[in-house]
Order: sequence, then structure tokens, then C-alpha cells
Amino acid sequence: MHNYKDEFIQFALDLGVLRFGEFTLKSGRVSPYFFNAGGFNSGRAIAKLGYFYAKTIQSHQPHYNVLFGPAYKGIPLVSATSIALFNEFNEDRDYCFNRKEAKTHGEGGNLVGASLSGKQILLIDDVITAGTAIRESIDIIGANQAELKHVLIALDRQEKGQGELSAIQEIEQNYSIGVMSIVSMSDVIGFMETHGLHHDKIDAMKTYRERYGIQA
Repeated sequence: MHNYKDEFIQFALDLGVLRFGEFTLKSGRVSPYFFNAGGFNSGRAIAKLGYFYAKTIQSHQPHYNVLFGPAYKGIPLVSATSIALFNEFNEDRDYCFNRKEAKTHGEGGNLVGASLSGKQILLIDDVITAGTAIRESIDIIGANQAELKHVLIALDRQEKGQGELSAIQEIEQNYSIGVMSIVSMSDVIGFMETHGLHHDKIDAMKTYRERYGIQA
């Protein structure tokens, strides 16, 4: 496993962003773990999170022109990522985010930041559950004469939706979009096993994966 993945998992554990227990999801499934990106709620936390997103971009080297953060959660994520790309990797990238409600005065419109027109876009978000936010972003980006090429999220749960595919696999298949993640559920389990953490939770994680996990 890439070392930055280990660092991210430990960071998420330290902040309580990644927790273990019994959590009822919107789907009705009872998950043995929960990931709450809202826990990255300090200057230090959001700065380090931006670094992990930037490091993942550097690792994968996707081709894109503009970073995009879907409102509201994606706004601090895309800002932190663009800052980290410059501060840590000397890579100066344009970024943009949308408003939930279009502005009717001043510059107007529903976008803030760099122009998207004619550009290839990398979208930054925390997780993909049903994929609704991604589909909304595809419409927004397309309406601005741009193309969503890549999505980067913090955690890939590697979990089936209603069918055999995950929401991520459906997005990749239906829209020809590449989806990357800082870490996946498999990374988390591997980290726990390697470092001897939460032994009592590993079996529950594996059982959940066997029941709801996707075929890799």
C-alpha cells in the first residue's frame, strides 16, 4: 500500500472521521464502520486532507484542466486540494465550484471561480453513495460546455447499490468517467490487519464486504 494511504487512514482514525460500531445507513444496511468527512473541521485537518487529495492526483496523473467542487461539501475540498497542489507539488491549477442558487446580480450565474468552457474537469468529493451529486454535476459541467473526465473521492466503500454494481462502477460504465479514491474499504481492512488495530472489528468488516461488496 502506498504510504500516504496508511497516513490517511491513521489520520481519519485519530480524528474520529473513521469509526467502528453499528451504523444504519440510508440504504437500511447496518454497517460496521462509518466515514464522516465533516470531521475534517479544523485548519490543520482540512489542510492535511487537501494534501492527501493532491498526493492521490500526483500518484494517478489524470489529464484535466480545472478542479471542480460540487456545493456544498465539495467547496472546501476543492479549495484545499488546489492549495496543496501548489504548496506541496508546485502545480498551479484552476478551480471552480457551483452555487446551489444562481446569483442574479454582480457577475451572476451559478459558478464561482475559473471558467469551465472547453475544459476537461476533475471533480473532488468525499464519498459516492448513490451517485446523485455526480449526475447533477455532469449536467452543470455539460451546460457550461465542459466535460467531466475524472472524479476523486476520499473513500471508496466498494459496496453494491441495488444491483451488482456499485454507484462508482455505474458512473464509470455509463459516463466513461474515471473514479479515483484516496483509499478503499480493502485498504482500510489491510491497514487494520497489518498494524494490529481493531482486531475485533476486522471479522465484521469482512462479513459486511462478503455480503455487500462488489466483485473487484
